[in-house]
Amino acid sequence: MSERDRLPYSDEDVRSAWVDEPPTLNATVTLADYDPEWPRLYEREAERIRLLLGERVVALDHIGSTSVPGLCAKPIIDVLLVVPDSADEPAYVPALTDAGYRLVIREPDRDEHRAFKGPDTDVNLHVYSPGSAEIERYRLFRDRLRDHDEERDRYAAVKRELAGRTWKYIQNYADAKTEVVEEIVRRAREAAAAPYDEFSRAYAEHSAVNPFNVYYDRPAILALAGEVAGLRVLDVGSAAGLLAGELADRGARVTGIDRSQGMVDLAKEAFGDRVDFRRADVARPLDFLAADSVDLVTASLVLHYLRDWGPALAEFRRVLRPGGAVVASVHHPEDWHWFEGTRYFETELLTDEWTLAGQRQRVRFYRRPLSAIFGALREAGFVVDRLDEPAPLPECESADPGAWRLLTGGPRFLYLRSVNPG
Repeated sequence: MSERDRLPYSDEDVRSAWVDEPPTLNATVTLADYDPEWPRLYEREAERIRLLLGERVVALDHIGSTSVPGLCAKPIIDVLLVVPDSADEPAYVPALTDAGYRLVIREPDRDEHRAFKGPDTDVNLHVYSPGSAEIERYRLFRDRLRDHDEERDRYAAVKRELAGRTWKYIQNYADAKTEVVEEIVRRAREAAAAPYDEFSRAYAEHSAVNPFNVYYDRPAILALAGEVAGLRVLDVGSAAGLLAGELADRGARVTGIDRSQGMVDLAKEAFGDRVDFRRADVARPLDFLAADSVDLVTASLVLHYLRDWGPALAEFRRVLRPGGAVVASVHHPEDWHWFEGTRYFETELLTDEWTLAGQRQRVRFYRRPLSAIFGALREAGFVVDRLDEPAPLPECESADPGAWRLLTGGPRFLYLRSVNPG
């Protein structure tokens, strides 16, 4: 949706969006304190929609203020439904209307948005197609409020102040919140662009001892890389520099890049005497590197943050000499099972959560099927000459039995060595 589309609705805009005559409010807005029952009401509604639409459901999400613990809200459950094509109403509207949902809003010029009122629960069901930017925006805003109490409380204060005014349409109240909403979304996008900046030191300390890194990922990358003495290595997504430092200790001439300035600073503190660390975004041209100037690219758990691998792989191919290789690890396609997915063959945005330094952290990544991984490498001109699903080092069993059971019970990451044929 463009910035123009974020302009306040005129009365005519409101009337044209509604299928029938829009209800007028001409009153203040009633807000309720957070109710722990709201998530349960969402789950009930989501289950109903899944039963009605089956495989036509691409994604379902609880959005809006009732999805944020501790936030005051109108006691209305906002549900985000993604279908293959929201403009194709015959594909899903009859099933919903037969179950009592009522189509109330149709907006072809606003990402083909459709909205329904629920049959017996106060529900707003918002329907979009997979390509809509509104999907990410809803999730970014919600997750930012969930993770940052100060953002949630500021938003609540604005809501309460505005709710005390009289509004002709409820849309006018929503429009009045646009400024604070856009500020929060902007900060969420900045944090998402470099997700580790906010907890870089805690992550650096964690990755130095985390069994998934110590006994699994770094050893697997180093094993695929083989003998590196004398090689020119580009370590992509170098984070705190632990892999880059190990490569340098084995005799490689290493340049490490990361888009998080916090991570780059920490890497320089620890390994700056033997590795050239730079802040760079792998999704953009690496202009500081000449063509054919690198023998090996290592990319440990970084490519899955990119929806489109094309630009990054094109740069890898440009900077690699003929015969040079990319050694990469990514989330395993099996994650569709771990994250309870139902659409293996789609590239989907997932959210990984873990506790770090006593705080719940949330990072998004893209899971894709194995065919998409090989397809992206093939289209970029690479030849995959090695695929690995390694076991952790034997020491992991005694060091962390829980991690050992997880890592030997099924694949968590996928490892590939891909050669630039020249």
